[in-house]
Amino acid sequence: MSASFVDTNILIYAHDTDAGDRHWRAKEIVRNLWETRQGMLSTQVLHEFYINVTQKIPSPMDAARARAVIEPYLRWRVQTLEPGSVLLASEIQQRYRISFWDALIVLAASKCGAAVLYTEDLNPGQVIEGVRIVNPLIDPAVHDAGWTGGAAGVQT
Repeated sequence: MSASFVDTNILIYAHDTDAGDRHWRAKEIVRNLWETRQGMLSTQVLHEFYINVTQKIPSPMDAARARAVIEPYLRWRVQTLEPGSVLLASEIQQRYRISFWDALIVLAASKCGAAVLYTEDLNPGQVIEGVRIVNPLIDPAVHDAGWTGGAAGVQT
């Protein structure tokens, strides 16, 4: 597996046991990234994850639990965007007609050198800024690869 960037929604589903089938599929992807050491994300993903899991999911985590979940992800490649990224993301937004926030995610994935961006927010199969978009929640090829869990980082 090549280096892969995980969008917020996939990370949330991996830890939200109320997400049903999405939880199990996302958990499988994240576990595989732990095993292969190919996981990437950005500070934006971590910010959004914290807000969503502490305030917006059906069974929110308390702040201490959310911090404990986030801490291991600091060992992944975490892309921090600089102020000029706002302008670059706005160009990506305009060029590909995607939301600004999605453009920031794409920019971070591209800057990390990710080959794949796991998300449910963009068009699967599309290549944006050299990064292939994959929705692991609907793409059977992702699950046919035989990935199994077993690595640290994702607990139910």
